[in-house]
Amino acid sequence: MTATLAALTGCNSMSPTVNSDSHSKVKSVASTTSALPAIQNNDLGDNVSADRFPIDKVSTNKVSADYATADYDKRAQGYDWVGVMVRADGDRQIDIKVRSRSDIKKPTCHFDGKATLMGQDAAHGTIFQAKVNGSTAFFQFKDDKIIIDSLDKYALNYFCSGGGSLAGEYKKLAAGLEI
Repeated sequence: MTATLAALTGCNSMSPTVNSDSHSKVKSVASTTSALPAIQNNDLGDNVSADRFPIDKVSTNKVSADYATADYDKRAQGYDWVGVMVRADGDRQIDIKVRSRSDIKKPTCHFDGKATLMGQDAAHGTIFQAKVNGSTAFFQFKDDKIIIDSLDKYALNYFCSGGGSLAGEYKKLAAGLEI
């Protein structure tokens, strides 16, 4: 399962093995309605079960926050930026809203959706997934940032104009997003 998460999240800088010294077992909380056949069929082992993973160890409230691209800090100088607002929507689901600067420019990105908890481990953080434009998008939360990615990179371009994409890294903000 760790290798599966690594492949899904673009973590190509390592070759994880289950129970190696540097990687823990992935604690998956994927439901049986997951879009991934290997998880649906439990082909990945007995540790892949929502029932075997205590809800209290994964809290959607821990990822609930506002995030933004690096240029958000330079918004007073006119820089364009994209923000992500994440709110808990139950124990295993989050509500995601992506907005771009709209005060002095025409907004370039807009997305509203819900993502379901896929799993978590120490190496990859907490990962949610959502069906987006015919593909699966991944929302990886780790070290006070969110990385949005998809196996189909072009699926995330649909929500932005001018060649932009939802894909990328967003840092957690200390205060709420100023849209």
